[in-house]
Amino acid sequence: MDPAAWPPWTSLLLRALSRRRTWVALFLAVYAALLSSSWSLLASVRAWYYAASSASASAAASAAPAWPAALYASVTYGAVFGLLSMAAALAVAAPAMLVTWTTVLVLLAFAGRRPRSLVAEGRRATRDIAGLALRVLLREGNAVAALCAAASFAALLLGRRDDDAARRAS
Repeated sequence: MDPAAWPPWTSLLLRALSRRRTWVALFLAVYAALLSSSWSLLASVRAWYYAASSASASAAASAAPAWPAALYASVTYGAVFGLLSMAAALAVAAPAMLVTWTTVLVLLAFAGRRPRSLVAEGRRATRDIAGLALRVLLREGNAVAALCAAASFAALLLGRRDDDAARRAS
């Protein structure tokens, strides 16, 4: 189909999507949507933690161990932020993978590969690139999840100690 015969909105959309700023704006919009949708989950985990820690503190006069609830809450925090970081990394990595795959196929075509051989090499390249990207995404996501879980565990336990000290003072 001739590009001149396209509707005006199609050519406008194609021009907008060819800009790097558009992709950056889309990335930020998707990341903001993911963060805002997970905010309610994070707020409910935090409310659960505070309810569990106050119930255990009021049930026993001695300092009840707060680490089980803090551990659960921090693992949940880490999982949410790990998934968010993997989604953001995938949004950034997908265009780069597409460019890499296209470059490999074009170079193979210029090297004189036959069409059947080119298809087989393309499938192999797709499998290799997708596998490498998946391994990197999982490694980076797990690292972010572990870091967020450790930080939130420490913050929850330190916050609990501050709350206990404030309760004793009053």
